[in-house]
Amino acid sequence: MSRNIGVIGFGNIARAIITPLLESKLIKPEQIYCLVKTKKSYVNIKNNYKYKVNIYHENSEDAYSVWECPLKILSVKPQQLNLIKELNPSGINKNKIIVSILAGVSIQKLEKNFPNHFCVRAVTNIPITIGKGLTGISYSSHVKQSQKEFIKKIFESSSKIYEFEEDYLDIFLALTSSAPAIVSLIVEALSDGGLSGGLQKNLSEELVLEMMLGTVLLLMDTRISTNDLKNMVTSPGGTTISALRVLEKRSFRSALIESIIEATKKSKEFR
Repeated sequence: MSRNIGVIGFGNIARAIITPLLESKLIKPEQIYCLVKTKKSYVNIKNNYKYKVNIYHENSEDAYSVWECPLKILSVKPQQLNLIKELNPSGINKNKIIVSILAGVSIQKLEKNFPNHFCVRAVTNIPITIGKGLTGISYSSHVKQSQKEFIKKIFESSSKIYEFEEDYLDIFLALTSSAPAIVSLIVEALSDGGLSGGLQKNLSEELVLEMMLGTVLLLMDTRISTNDLKNMVTSPGGTTISALRVLEKRSFRSALIESIIEATKKSKEFR
């Protein structure tokens, strides 16, 4: 299988996937063929991206070069899917692969839009931009094992990989792709609590982030349960149980559960 990779849409997530591959020399810049929608994006990438990849505007005569690649990464907004037109001069794309990172868009829908491709659905999250991502992958039944291994290599430089049946990708998306926004909201709210107690905002946010990092590392390193950790810092009539009591009265736990359920439902609507 040729290692030429087409990238349809070259935003932050696509760059986070491709850049580590170039840095590790797993692929060369001349093996990357990018297609972008606006001339502004074309000029920006051409002038500012540190690697000289092949970059084309969608209406250029050379746009077909992207579609000739044996493997393509589809990285546009789900709402733009129907605007992407598969170019297939003389049937050259038959049995090639398209890996979609579009939120919620099913393999079945991808196969309908790209009938000459074997389709793969990948769900990744924003920490991929610092090489700490989580990526869930589901394959159509036609994808060979050797192709699966290459697809996993593409994401391994920036993510931890999980392979799932497609039905689990919606909940994976809710937990890993939507939840960073929920965590950010929690960080913001806790740091505002510190602000209300007289701390400077920057210091309060730093303390919250360090506390969360330390707590997560403690849970991961010791493998104690979340309930055991909660009990370790909760004493009778103390400050922690007073704080937890407020959260329980305000249905904090239930609100978090419901937020994941709603994100999962929304993901399924894109199917």
